Amino acid sequence: MARKKNEPVRTTLEEVNEQLSTAAQRLEDNKKYIYWALGAIAVIVLLVAGYVYGIHNPNMEKAKDLIGKADLEMLQGDRENALKDYEKVFDAYSNKPAERAALNAAILLYQDGKYKEAVAYLEKYDPEGNLVGPAALSLMGDCYVNLKDYEKALVAFDKAIHMAGDNAYYAPTFLMKKATLMHAKKNYKEELRAYETIRDKFPEYQQIYQLNLDKYIERAKALAEGN
Repeated sequence: MARKKNEPVRTTLEEVNEQLSTAAQRLEDNKKYIYWALGAIAVIVLLVAGYVYGIHNPNMEKAKDLIGKADLEMLQGDRENALKDYEKVFDAYSNKPAERAALNAAILLYQDGKYKEAVAYLEKYDPEGNLVGPAALSLMGDCYVNLKDYEKALVAFDKAIHMAGDNAYYAPTFLMKKATLMHAKKNYKEELRAYETIRDKFPEYQQIYQLNLDKYIERAKALAEGN
């Protein structure tokens, strides 16, 4: 049956969310829902990745103890005290533990829907590497989407894409976020370019998640030609 002209179209990210059981965040564009897959993924990745930072300097023992206490509180579900302790570490120190504390504080604030506060902490984190760094940037993009500051969201997603490089999971996930944002902004040419990049550079991605990328490419083409 032919789709009605004004009938909402399910986005690729909606399908990804279902596949990964991620939490959806609302982006209002003509009262449609657009879903952001990596927000929840970033939370998981960043929480786990925090343990790879290795705190070896004896001068950091107090920070190490306090951040360990916050981590334990997080695992026990005591989010309120975990956030307080992460904030204490950040306020008291200026080192890698402080950066990780800022990152984890941002995660908790994001989960609580406090996007502006989460951004404030993310801006104090220096993204690095091809795992935690791009995930943090993507989380920042998700915050800006929820704050409806789409230009800053786009900048964050572009940085995440660049930093992810050839990472066969991260890069296409960020590209899909960008494509969805471009669709919401009615920039269909950029939406199309993002999908084509996924198709050409990361064909295994759509196979893993059983995504019919061609239909989104066709939709973006038709919309781009109609503009």
